[in-house]
Amino acid sequence: MVELLQQVRLIDPIAQQDQVTDVLINQGQIQAIAPTELPPGIEIITNQGLILAPALVDLYSHSGEPGFPERETLLSLREAARRGGFAQVAVLPDTDPPLDHPAVLRLIHQADTGCLTCWGALTKAGRGEQMAELAALAEFGVVGFTDGQPISNLGLLRRLLEYAQPFNKPIALALGDRQLQGNGVMREGLSSLLLGLPGQPDYAETAYLAAVLEMIAAIGTPVHLMRISTARSVELIANAKARRLPITASVTWMHLLHTSQDLVGYDPNLRLQPPLGDPADRQALLQGLRDGVIDAIAIDHSPYTYAEKTVAFGEAPPGAIGLELALPLLWQLLVETATLSAPQLWQSLSSNPSQILHHKSTQLILFDPQAPWLVTPASLKSQAHNTPWLGKQLTGRVVKIYPSPQ
Repeated sequence: MVELLQQVRLIDPIAQQDQVTDVLINQGQIQAIAPTELPPGIEIITNQGLILAPALVDLYSHSGEPGFPERETLLSLREAARRGGFAQVAVLPDTDPPLDHPAVLRLIHQADTGCLTCWGALTKAGRGEQMAELAALAEFGVVGFTDGQPISNLGLLRRLLEYAQPFNKPIALALGDRQLQGNGVMREGLSSLLLGLPGQPDYAETAYLAAVLEMIAAIGTPVHLMRISTARSVELIANAKARRLPITASVTWMHLLHTSQDLVGYDPNLRLQPPLGDPADRQALLQGLRDGVIDAIAIDHSPYTYAEKTVAFGEAPPGAIGLELALPLLWQLLVETATLSAPQLWQSLSSNPSQILHHKSTQLILFDPQAPWLVTPASLKSQAHNTPWLGKQLTGRVVKIYPSPQ
């Protein structure tokens, strides 16, 4: 099919371009920009305000299946990803059984996973005690290696970085000293005192990060740093990049929109790990994105059942869904407020994650930033509904993917 998108807003995150023009689409690919001649029989789409841009790529998210299909199946995860405009979602290995052996990956690959790819576990069962079969996982085709949670044994982490170096695959590390985190369920500070909730100090993240950076400097293995949440972490990463350490970093989308002050209602859907930071942390994270210190925005889609999340804040498992919600909310709350430019947002959600995952995609999405919709169980493709925006009106929705998924 050949289509002419008239006066569409074309965003190119690599060239940092943002322009309104006519675009000729042939078989799902851009054939011409501002074409002077048109082939006969084309479909003309006239809707000023639509945005044409590369499809999104998510660095890490959780699946329920295998093990917890009542939370999320591979099918519902795939459909939620497509609805949200994602060409690829890299699934974390904390399934049951965990993705620490080729036999488990083989079962997943037999399903129609479409845009889903898998991280392989760094350690057996993700327990941080023994090295997983990294060579076998690499040969099977995992996108990279991670446990998705901190590895407390730094001696083991050293051996992992040394052993995995030749595989030339991303290694993603979650940050946090478990002993310093203790039983904290939110960021330690004035808000935790006022709310009467146990807090985690921000240095539970930065003390661990400092040790990891020293290790990377000595070993030289490239590492992706997951879920950055503190202002001090941004500072440490900026200094490490100035020293040319081989690192990239990401922040989750929820940490860009919320702070610990939003926990006044004790909404268990805002219980996250790492916990939401203070307003100064949020501002530092946003500045880190603008400066290129933080490379990407991750969704960290974490599905849970109604029963699991409908408990007291401190007892709820950390995490929220986001694949279908992230783009409209980030657009409205960051781009429309001129906090980030449109190319900067797309660079953080598309081109940079693609480079980190060594992924190439030619897919495009057509996004309507003015399309209103109500977040309900019926309007979501995700099987899980654990989000603070349930029942609320949002603006912005992906209306088409090029080429269309089979």
